[in-house]
Amino acid sequence: MTWYQKFKESVFFRKLFFLAFVTSMILFRTLLNRNLWMNQLSDVMGGWGIWETVNGEQKLTTECIENVIMMVPFSAVVMWTFEDKIGNGWKKILWYSGNMAFIFSISIEMLQLLLRLGTFQLSDIFYNTVDGMIGGLMYFAVMKARKRL
Repeated sequence: MTWYQKFKESVFFRKLFFLAFVTSMILFRTLLNRNLWMNQLSDVMGGWGIWETVNGEQKLTTECIENVIMMVPFSAVVMWTFEDKIGNGWKKILWYSGNMAFIFSISIEMLQLLLRLGTFQLSDIFYNTVDGMIGGLMYFAVMKARKRL
């Protein structure tokens, strides 16, 4: 069976395809599109805000914004893909989306350490976990609204 036929026939295949696409976008940005670092533990605390001071000048950084852009859709697609296994209560969705985002974020940070790509940052783990929970809540809100229509 071709991918096109499978894509047309199976809802779960479409969900897995979208999940693979979003995951590959995150991995491309966090692992494949990086330069080698000599000291991966040079910035463990990372950037906690959207402004940083460089040579006495305030500059906008996009790290936390990128984390939101990547993790919110990722966690929403994961919740959508495995909705049968997770359930439909907001507490369960929040719990699973937070755990999934935390584990995925730790995995990325450890791979960055292992492959010497980027730095290990606690702020990224925090932002990714919170953004994963936000994505789970957005998924819950969309599914509730969809059921009411």
